[in-house]
Amino acid sequence: MANEPNDAAPIAEAHPRADHFVQSLERGLSVIRAFSPSTQAMTLSEVARATGLTRAAARRFLLTLADLGYVRTDGRMFSLTPRVLELGFAYLSSAGLPEVAQPHLERLVAEVGESSSVSVLDGDDVVYVARVATSRIMAVSINVGTRFPAHATSMGRVLLAGRAPEEVTAYLERLRPTPLTPYTITSPARLRAEIDRARGQGWAIVDQELEEGLRSVAAPIRDREGRVIAAANVSAHASRTSVEDIRRDLLPPLLATTARIEADLEIATRAGGGRAGGAPRG
Repeated sequence: MANEPNDAAPIAEAHPRADHFVQSLERGLSVIRAFSPSTQAMTLSEVARATGLTRAAARRFLLTLADLGYVRTDGRMFSLTPRVLELGFAYLSSAGLPEVAQPHLERLVAEVGESSSVSVLDGDDVVYVARVATSRIMAVSINVGTRFPAHATSMGRVLLAGRAPEEVTAYLERLRPTPLTPYTITSPARLRAEIDRARGQGWAIVDQELEEGLRSVAAPIRDREGRVIAAANVSAHASRTSVEDIRRDLLPPLLATTARIEADLEIATRAGGGRAGGAPRG
């Protein structure tokens, strides 16, 4: 399967592929990744454009995914089915982090009256792995599995701050950020300064950079070796919570919560032989 007919445009073939590499698997996964909260349903032509595949190849992958139950279609529009959640369940259940974090998020939300989440860094995005919401304050609904660009989120800033300096440099060099709101920082130099600030103080506040009216504060979650493996946040509406309110009222209980999560992860790691708390690298 590694040497298939060339009926699709290249997908990320800038680096040599090993002999074991199965290109059809890469292309099939690219079809699944093409769907997002803003593109929940697409035509065949739209999928082909989003993935770089030919229409013929995109059609075969979509129909195969439909046969397997991962995609549904009305004959014109294609969309994912809930079955795709199975693809991430094995990681989430084996990592242990969501199960450990969830009761702590519930306690935090009960204390501060604001929504809280835990995410990990996957490539250049944060991916939500646990969440407790009080009310919907964003235009986009956030669920486990939701992805946002790391540069515009408080959790992304502290997760990037936990990476090696050369990884941060590589990230900033390839980043082509678009302003999501008038407040979004897009300058690589300013982003580096914010990441450095998060590293130095151990937390980060993002003020309406992901969505207007939304402020959030995040802190890292570390493993037993001190590596940043995840981040937790508290988010609040800007109309009722100032940046100073966040520092004074939300940051201390958030830091106490991440400390409790780390302590429980340590216990879970010892009990599970080092299994709990893993996070994807990207």
